[in-house]
Amino acid sequence: MPRTPFHLVEFSPWPILGSFGILCMPVGLVFFIRGGSPLLMTLGTIITILVATVWWRDVIREATFQGHHVSYVASGLKMGVGLFIVSEVCFFFAFFWAYFHSSLAPSIEIGSHWPPVGITTLETFQVPLLNTCVLLLSGVSITWTHHSIEEGSHKSALQGLTLTVALGVYFLFLQYGEYSETAFSMADSVYGSSFFLATGFHGMHVTVGAIFLSVCLYRLAFLHFDKNHHVGFLAAAWYWHFVDVVWLFLYVSIYWWGS
Repeated sequence: MPRTPFHLVEFSPWPILGSFGILCMPVGLVFFIRGGSPLLMTLGTIITILVATVWWRDVIREATFQGHHVSYVASGLKMGVGLFIVSEVCFFFAFFWAYFHSSLAPSIEIGSHWPPVGITTLETFQVPLLNTCVLLLSGVSITWTHHSIEEGSHKSALQGLTLTVALGVYFLFLQYGEYSETAFSMADSVYGSSFFLATGFHGMHVTVGAIFLSVCLYRLAFLHFDKNHHVGFLAAAWYWHFVDVVWLFLYVSIYWWGS
């Protein structure tokens, strides 16, 4: 068989099992919200966590120990991550479209006013501003990590990535506190729906990004990355910068302009 510079992956059960687990989570959540059992949602969450763990293990094995991720493969992986981020931009664009469609020309059903009558918005320059500073600082720390890896400074890279993960977790803690104190809910007109959908999905992306960075931190601690091979970290860093930029748009449009 002729050798090619591309890595043809082996047959794997993880894509179909992961899809099944991810499908079970939202369907089970709807059942649970409507008064049903949380069993399906819990099952989907457990399956997704297990599949993510073993799938990441296989990718790490291919990249670090078997040497399949040569330059051609790395280039393809970077292109795939870039296209995935483009799809995420389209995903959040839909939320911004819904928000501005309702806020720029408020309908008579919500009193022809934005925010709708009866909605007490969150203070712009309190927790939301702190969250903005936290994410901006995390963008600085992950850039510090990137430069440290390229310079071969392992200790500095570990410090920067640890700080980034800690800031991501702190952001989620602040957002949880913010949700606990809001004077409105998702059922309070289009403002509540658009607010919690946009910020909630962003929080979910921060959660995924923090997990992604935690895996990179584990790999960095075990010397899986060097100045020439760190595509896994690059993917996580690009994703994290995307999350930062989306939050800036959310802060300006929803917390500042929309209030």
